[in-house]
Amino acid sequence: MIFICKNCGGTTVYDPDVQKMHCSYCDGLDSEEIRKSEQMSACPSCGAPVEAGEVSLAKKCNNCGNYIIFDERVEGESRPHLILPFMIGREKMKELLQQEFRKKVFMPDSFLSERKLQTIEGIYVPFWLYDLDTDMEYEGKGTSVRVWNSGEMEYTETSFYSVNRKMKAEFTRVPVDASLNMEDGIMDLMEPYDYSALSDFKEKYLSGFLGEKYGLNAEELEKRASEKAQLDTENLLNNSIQGYQSVTPVRKDFRTNIKIKEYALMPVWKYDYQYRGKQYLFHINGQTGKIIGDVPISLPKAIVYSLTVFLGCGALIQLVLSFLGVL
Repeated sequence: MIFICKNCGGTTVYDPDVQKMHCSYCDGLDSEEIRKSEQMSACPSCGAPVEAGEVSLAKKCNNCGNYIIFDERVEGESRPHLILPFMIGREKMKELLQQEFRKKVFMPDSFLSERKLQTIEGIYVPFWLYDLDTDMEYEGKGTSVRVWNSGEMEYTETSFYSVNRKMKAEFTRVPVDASLNMEDGIMDLMEPYDYSALSDFKEKYLSGFLGEKYGLNAEELEKRASEKAQLDTENLLNNSIQGYQSVTPVRKDFRTNIKIKEYALMPVWKYDYQYRGKQYLFHINGQTGKIIGDVPISLPKAIVYSLTVFLGCGALIQLVLSFLGVL
């Protein structure tokens, strides 16, 4: 499907800047109507062939440039439950990159060029959100050391304690990415998201962006959700253990009860920058603007900078020696 403007017939896309559907042809807002696709293999706008792949929810037509939503993958059991719409538009995202990297002295000139920045794509990444309870029992040995002096003697007293804790915690919407194309570590770094902006899924939010359906089901990712909850539970438990010089764990029992699993789409801007035959990937949280990625170093710039500093220091030394009458 695509969204057509009922005023002028142009295509409409979701505009994060105004949080509405926008037609760039007549500047209409919320003037969209759906044009369904008869088949996944052809663009409903121009009829050109489209390769849906195995996990695409939304894709850009290489022929007409319109963004296509694959009807069959947003219906029935495949339909996402929730979506967090993009809050940061393309222009704002480019401003964030400028602010983050423009002071990098050795950055290649092309990195922030308009031509390169136009290649950035917004992608809805699939996540499973888990509501779960955790129950942890902990047993350890703590030590407390007291040192004092009496006359010319120094005394040390070491006390040993049995440290026991029981910790119960409830977690709501623990996120685990279900994408086959995004690195788990990168997606973890995209967090946190503000869930107050989560909305029931609507196809219109996909218009103007790429999208991917889950490649791993909820059951396959339960272990990762439990591990994330366990780490947070352990941190809470460790914060409750105070007043000892050292604590040695003896036993840890951890149990998880998963109650709810929800399928959600989260917004991510992706910048694939190629420099001297190497790929540099940058990911920007489409809601908060958090940026993950390291800019490459331009070797010519580094050499010129080093020579400039070297020659400048040499000239300064000569000036000082001349002033002192050495030369």
